[in-house]
Amino acid sequence: MDIDDETFDSSVETGSDELLSDDNLRLPESASILVRIHAVRAWLARRYEETVIEVGEAALVLQEMMMQEPQETRLRRRERQSQQLSHIQQVLLEAQQRLSAYEEAQSLLEDCIAHTSGERVLVEYYLALEDLVQAATQANQPGQAPRLRALADVQHRVEHVGAPNEED
Repeated sequence: MDIDDETFDSSVETGSDELLSDDNLRLPESASILVRIHAVRAWLARRYEETVIEVGEAALVLQEMMMQEPQETRLRRRERQSQQLSHIQQVLLEAQQRLSAYEEAQSLLEDCIAHTSGERVLVEYYLALEDLVQAATQANQPGQAPRLRALADVQHRVEHVGAPNEED
């Protein structure tokens, strides 16, 4: 019976995290900062898990492609296989960059929580994210677009749940 109870409890917790991680979440103005922080955490965890799956799927496809022997010796076929291989390598690289950005964002959130108190946590987190984006943009390293898009998505999430809706 205890095992069944534990399973039930975890599904209830997962359910609340699923609700809080929804991209279209609308929190009431009265939502506490703890709920807002939890919404950012849950969203980051969901994005991280989705990206882990993307990395795994791309790696699996890449592995399968590399294990296949060339079926035909025609130049066009080999060229197409080479293009497919390059494409899936690019997909894998971009997913890995997004994964790294989400890891960095999760770590940064935990640092902000540990070193900031009260209502300022999400403000400080947003500013820290902005500093990361600025530093990456100024470094002008090629191929950073997936990382920058992921960090911008995190910033958008903080904007979305961090303050009461002023549109209404």
